[in-house]
Amino acid sequence: MKEMFRLAFVLTLIAAGAGLVLSLVETVTREPIAEQRRLETLRALQAVRPPIDNSPDADTVALSVGRDRKGRELTRTFYRGRRGEDLAGVAFKVTAPDGYSGNITIMVGVEPDGTVAGIEILSHAETPGLGDKIEEPWFKDTFRGKNLDNADWRVKKDGGDFDQITGATISPRATVGAVRSGLEYYRQHRDEIAGTKGGTQ
Repeated sequence: MKEMFRLAFVLTLIAAGAGLVLSLVETVTREPIAEQRRLETLRALQAVRPPIDNSPDADTVALSVGRDRKGRELTRTFYRGRRGEDLAGVAFKVTAPDGYSGNITIMVGVEPDGTVAGIEILSHAETPGLGDKIEEPWFKDTFRGKNLDNADWRVKKDGGDFDQITGATISPRATVGAVRSGLEYYRQHRDEIAGTKGGTQ
């Protein structure tokens, strides 16, 4: 019995020590990780926005986009780019939940009228050599200049205007659907995003 108490005491000390180390590591790495994510966002913003002269990560508005399965509110942040005082473009993230291997997260940049200025694939788990071709410039460039009125937002295999990837239709189909959904939300909330109506700054 005495031996069992000794082992339990030792295991408790080890667990407490491991917990303390993990806590310290989390504390030390929290800010660098946050800064790295901010830089990644800025890189993505630079790739998708029209020419601007402000810092879009310092000029944002967050709007509700619904609730998750647990009833928690989901928000989307819109990064506003300006030339002088004028709104020159907006960027926002969308997520395609129907990729071949899970979520595809995309940064979408639009002109004020909702025309796509560019997209950037932020994260995905699509198949290397197939679905991951959604990251290639030729695929991303097919979105540039498109809006809800001048394009059929389906891949060509489904009768739309967007090239699919041979052997990996699911990935481009999911990407096209997510960008279209984001444009629809932008159109519905354009005044709030531009700052002329409500929104959380």
